[in-house]
Amino acid sequence: MDLHNKMAIVTGASGGLGAAISATLIQNGTKVYGLSRNTRALESLQKKLGNQFIPIPLDISHYEAVKSWVSKTFTEHNAPDILINNAGAGAFGKIDEMPTEEWAAMINTNLNGLYYITSQVVTLMKKKKEGSHIINIGSILGSMGRAEGAAYCATKYGVQGFSDALFKELRFFNIKVTCFNPGSIDTHFFESSGIDAHTNMLQPHDLANTIVHILQTPDNMLISDITIRPLNPKNPEK
Repeated sequence: MDLHNKMAIVTGASGGLGAAISATLIQNGTKVYGLSRNTRALESLQKKLGNQFIPIPLDISHYEAVKSWVSKTFTEHNAPDILINNAGAGAFGKIDEMPTEEWAAMINTNLNGLYYITSQVVTLMKKKKEGSHIINIGSILGSMGRAEGAAYCATKYGVQGFSDALFKELRFFNIKVTCFNPGSIDTHFFESSGIDAHTNMLQPHDLANTIVHILQTPDNMLISDITIRPLNPKNPEK
């Protein structure tokens, strides 16, 4: 896909990997609708990225809000070319101590929200003559377990299954689906599990460049699943 003059939706765009993906897409000529619940962070990011970044304060776990925004923003003649499902909630702890609200928040964002936005956008993508691409940000914890990560792992295993089934469903509509599974990233995401970010973790801009490479693959080439890890995951300061 030639990214110039394309339109993308990036969920969880206000920081970390989502912000890096948004910036890299814009550098390649793509208009980005950045979704997040954090209005202030979105506005700050727009000041850095310019008018090609459209901040959209939206909680993807609210179905009616997602449905309304998609229907008001896009039409079959003005449909997004790219959907990056990056939004994710993560909390870690012992299963018998985790508050039910934390479990529900992960299910609602990581699975329900994924379904809500994807189901609305796919309807439009199916009507496009040109190819489209959906990239779901999974995790290495979608193929392996981790102590005190049962809830998060359950959602990421779900993302893996969702993506695999979806690529088989949509491939003949000229819609690519990729499940992108990174290991530890140099952000604050895993702090609740006692893991501090460090420079040997994957860097958001490197992952964003990899995602752009996947988007730019030849039209009849599909990378359906990719796992990326730090070569040396150890904290260099320890």
